[in-house]
Amino acid sequence: MANEPVSVMFKVYCLSVMTMVAATYTVVLRYTRTISSTAMYFSTTAVCVTEVIKLFLSLGMLTKEAGSFGRLKASIVEHVFQSPKELLKLSVPSVVYAIQNNMAFIALSNLDAAVYQVTYQLKIPCTALCMVLMLNRSLSRLQWLSVCMLCGGVALVQWKPVEATKVQVEQNPFWGFMAIAVAVFCSGFAGVYFEKVLKSSDTSLWVRNIQMYLSGIVVTLAGVYMTEGTQVIQKGFFYGYTPWVCFVVFLASVGGLYTSVVVKYTDNIMKGFSAAAAIVLSTVASVALFGLQITVNFASGAMLVCISIYLYGLPKQDTSKLPRADKDAKQKLITV
Repeated sequence: MANEPVSVMFKVYCLSVMTMVAATYTVVLRYTRTISSTAMYFSTTAVCVTEVIKLFLSLGMLTKEAGSFGRLKASIVEHVFQSPKELLKLSVPSVVYAIQNNMAFIALSNLDAAVYQVTYQLKIPCTALCMVLMLNRSLSRLQWLSVCMLCGGVALVQWKPVEATKVQVEQNPFWGFMAIAVAVFCSGFAGVYFEKVLKSSDTSLWVRNIQMYLSGIVVTLAGVYMTEGTQVIQKGFFYGYTPWVCFVVFLASVGGLYTSVVVKYTDNIMKGFSAAAAIVLSTVASVALFGLQITVNFASGAMLVCISIYLYGLPKQDTSKLPRADKDAKQKLITV
């Protein structure tokens, strides 16, 4: 999707909202899992409700795109009720995204929001690897260097996990890191798979989202039944829900859809700055809310990750064509 000409202020606005959503989501989710004194809610139900909200938001966007109820109905009948193969195809990222979203709850139950935000950037090398294998893309030397720097930065952060003094629950950093490892793999694979499906046809993005979220609702409902079915029946689907939990669900629902707007109107460099800013904001919030104790390892690792994100987003240099001045100089050397 080609970028449309928009003002710099609009790009800054888009990235500011994306940064705030990413940072706020991790911090608030962390708060609901470790600090909140209310009864613990079921994370699987929160993931399921998120899929339902995404479905309705996508329906709203498709309605706007179609322009009339008749076109909307025809599009849904054609691409949903008459396309079981397409639904089955989109069920693959649905399952993977469901696993990723559940892993986020496990990770943030065991790791600080700032540590999670830094470590989760491993999705960049994972996505790059999937792009190379699944889309036959190539990376520049600078991008490979940035991937190595990012992995080194994450290793520094995880070498000796920082402590949060105000957390009220027992944590297991190892399980937290393993949950992030699964989440970043899921993020990389599902993102590239979904991009491949999108580029294989001219079907609308919102139609594809609806196909995926329909499968996602079925998958997440099955997850609720298999993991916490008995407790949900006894205590209720929305047991332990508070305004803060509802806010987490809202951020998770809006964040994924808002990313498509950011991808359309901004570039990789600006998105890199957004990711780095989200790390800084999460760190500041973690110090204030959770008593996070910053160490040299964490600070050094976080800085390496921020630099690597910026380097990875730099545009590739096209060396296939030499500038005219260079060509003229080369021709003179040949004729001497």
